Amino acid sequence: MPHDPIAREDALAWLAKADLNLRATRGDLALAPPLLGDAAFHCQQSAEKALKAVLALHDEPFRKTHDLGELCRAVRAAEPALAQVASAVVPLTDYAWEFRYPGDVVDPLAEEVTESLELAAALAEAVRRVLVG
Repeated sequence: MPHDPIAREDALAWLAKADLNLRATRGDLALAPPLLGDAAFHCQQSAEKALKAVLALHDEPFRKTHDLGELCRAVRAAEPALAQVASAVVPLTDYAWEFRYPGDVVDPLAEEVTESLELAAALAEAVRRVLVG
């Protein structure tokens, strides 16, 4: 069944924002030295926005949250084909806050951020396939 054109447009706008966060991640990683904490944050943000794109497409309401587990559960119900790729990004939830504030937290490892980027990019691509068809 085709989706409502307005809902699809809204979903594409969410996905465009997710793509900007992926671009920011790649930019952070290209710097010398790389901005690993900021890059991790952008991975989480990209995943969050991609999940919200799916919910927007299905006209499913969602609250303002950074909890990828909560969003993932809603996405699995709305678009079961995305369950596996959506579940893979849930561990990125803590990146919404973990590296953004002063304190005792150290930056993540470069390998950790690279893996997070791969997960977020895979989710965005899977969502794009759902939106574009």
